[in-house]
Amino acid sequence: QLQLVESGGGLVQPGGSLRLSCAASGFALDYYAIGWFRQAPGKEREGVSCISSNGGSTNYADSVKGRFAISRDNAKNTVYLQMNSLKVEDTAVYYCAVHYFCSGPRVNDWGQGTQVTVSS
Repeated sequence: QLQLVESGGGLVQPGGSLRLSCAASGFALDYYAIGWFRQAPGKEREGVSCISSNGGSTNYADSVKGRFAISRDNAKNTVYLQMNSLKVEDTAVYYCAVHYFCSGPRVNDWGQGTQVTVSS
């Protein structure tokens, strides 16, 4: 079972930063692309960013380009999402997902996610 555990969320003021972590449980992340998604209250879940298995390719939603950075440390079996210049509209539950390729479908079940709240 491909289980991921998200952490690092919290309450931050607009303009602040957070770093989210996505840790694999029971399997090695090395062979998989990992995507970050988010779901705001009353809205559909949307893709935020994705990183290829070797970290050589990344992509971002237009709404976060230049502010968010995805990275991975396969030795630690963890993928990160560095979020800078946070805006109120970034408030959401953030989830990570396993893919064979960033262009492919999710192959794991959704986890609990981590809540990010941007508010003054």
